[in-house]
Amino acid sequence: MKKFLSEWKWVILGGFLLLVFAFGIRLYHLTLLPVFADEAIYIRWSQVMNAEPTLRFLPLSDGKQPLFMWFLMFYIKHMSDPLFAGRILSVFSGMGTLLGIFGVSYLLFKNKLVSLLSAFIWAICPLSFFFDRMALVDSMMTMFGVWTLFFGILTTKTKRLDMALITGFSFGFGMLTKSPAIFFLLLLLVTWILVRKSKELIKLIPLFIVVAVVGYGMYNVLRLGPNFNLIASRNLDYVLPISRIWTYPTDPLIPHLIDVFVKWFPKMGPWPIFALILFGLFTSWKKYWREKAIIVISWLGPLLVLAEFGRAFTVRYVLFTFPILFILMASGILVKNKIIKGVFYLFLIIFTGTALIFDYYLLTNPAKADLPRSERSGYLEEWTAGDGIKEISEYLKSEELKNPDKKIVVGTEGYFGTLPDGLQMYLNNNPKIIIIGVGLDLNEVPESLQESKKAGNKTYLVINESRFKGDSNKLGLQLVASYPKAPRRDKTSREFYLKGPQEVLLFFELK
Repeated sequence: MKKFLSEWKWVILGGFLLLVFAFGIRLYHLTLLPVFADEAIYIRWSQVMNAEPTLRFLPLSDGKQPLFMWFLMFYIKHMSDPLFAGRILSVFSGMGTLLGIFGVSYLLFKNKLVSLLSAFIWAICPLSFFFDRMALVDSMMTMFGVWTLFFGILTTKTKRLDMALITGFSFGFGMLTKSPAIFFLLLLLVTWILVRKSKELIKLIPLFIVVAVVGYGMYNVLRLGPNFNLIASRNLDYVLPISRIWTYPTDPLIPHLIDVFVKWFPKMGPWPIFALILFGLFTSWKKYWREKAIIVISWLGPLLVLAEFGRAFTVRYVLFTFPILFILMASGILVKNKIIKGVFYLFLIIFTGTALIFDYYLLTNPAKADLPRSERSGYLEEWTAGDGIKEISEYLKSEELKNPDKKIVVGTEGYFGTLPDGLQMYLNNNPKIIIIGVGLDLNEVPESLQESKKAGNKTYLVINESRFKGDSNKLGLQLVASYPKAPRRDKTSREFYLKGPQEVLLFFELK
């Protein structure tokens, strides 16, 4: 024990301080960014699943795996802010990923400094920092991916059944979180590069069959719920058929890779990430070629497949490929040449500075952060961004207190997503406030809201300005409040630029 403490005390101290720092910056102003469409859906599902035991498999109705919602439903009722409850789960998932990165990097390089540095890069990199603060399933799936690789490497090195079983459990949890976890099983075969004698591969084959059996056994628990078949059909909405590669082999591969290396990495990497990747790739290659081959294949393999066959391609869909990349970046510190090491440290300092500046904006004013176009649009500018939803819910709660004998009916655009799920999420404990979807592109007051008003209920309409085609004065709608979203930016300019009208959430009362 004394020997262990003497060798590891500075690592334990440094790791503890890093965990506190990473946790602290993820927790600060956690609900500053407005609720996003998928967040509202997942959180609302969790509330319904908690209230009704027969709906524990509710996410299957949309072809989604329920593990994230299963975790969330058990404690969400004990927290006053449902958005905070959902996002704190991703914060803890991010901490689990950080620990997993530390473990994987040490298994590969047996270097404490590389392990601490790779965990530090994950802690501050905007690519990970942003999604560790969102109530989305991707952060949790990423955590299970890292730990599947960790125990997979241990299985390859030790050839022990217990390690194979634990690897299978981790893979199974990943499959219960999101479908792309299938990559975790395929990439475990890459760990066989560590095997130095071909005879040892014979021992590994049955162990990795155990991994697959355990993982898929856990996944098949979902057959107990209805609509299990929808997972496969919904997956087809996100991937292109394999046959199209013979007709259009570079489309959308090239555009998607441009997104990654030209639009995402320079902004959310941020840009010094390129230099750190090159340092990690080419330094100490002779000594660590096996380890670096595992890293490169584990990163580029899924990335290229998703880029080639992905219909939808955003940063969060490839988040699970980043942890192993950060380990590669940190391995650049192993370079022996003092001059090259000095250049490495220079880029590391620049990376740290630019990443922390980006993180600062995310923590204080997300609209000023230089997010890629697709991310800024979805999370800040368009209908998917939930600006004003919490404020509207607070107003409705106050109206309920003023009129305890009256029902309140609120019509919202759409039937699923940011609205109405966002309002239902905040008003879960207010049964007298009824939220109903009334459709899109309205040019008149829906009949259901007119009937509600005639029945004596206080009646409201919540809709984005771009989807409201009528004249509020002629329709008897009184504007209670309006909530502008972040200004739209031009695709090429970093300056704020309104391309068409700025989106605004409108809150009307029927008079």
